[in-house]
Amino acid sequence: MRQRLFLLVPVVVFLGLAAVFFMGLGRDPNLVPSALIDQSVPSFELPPINGSGGGLTSADLTGAVTVVNVFASWCIPCRAEHPLWMDLAEKGEVRLIGINYKDEAGAATRWLAELGDPYERIGADRDGRVGIDWGVYGVPETFIVDKEGRIRYKHVGPVSEQTWREVLEPTIASLTP
Repeated sequence: MRQRLFLLVPVVVFLGLAAVFFMGLGRDPNLVPSALIDQSVPSFELPPINGSGGGLTSADLTGAVTVVNVFASWCIPCRAEHPLWMDLAEKGEVRLIGINYKDEAGAATRWLAELGDPYERIGADRDGRVGIDWGVYGVPETFIVDKEGRIRYKHVGPVSEQTWREVLEPTIASLTP
């Protein structure tokens, strides 16, 4: 009897792991939970990417609903979503702030010169410390910050037009009186 029970343990463990695996298959990988939702943005101060201008601080993220896009010149999905940001900046539909993540200043400057600069302000997070405070897993990541400076939404991965229309735009509208 003990020998049968001993043989049954691996089967039960396997079935448990299989159940956990199959439950995870139905989840959207872009929905990464963030402990910072409804919390104030972490306190930070970043220099500008090119050494001139004002850079970016946590105080810059108050007063208006803001979209914060974490990007890098070496990031292929960032390049894919960039035309959307350019279009939105052209239309003036949203306040867009950039955090340039783990990038070289020259590369970031060239990338923005080539593709256009949709950002109202950009801070250079060269060592990734601010990204860690924000809970950034990789780039691109996009946050919606309310006018009081609280993080209200986090999107992992490139933002498509569909994601913009169906998720981000309604979230921003719900925060704008």
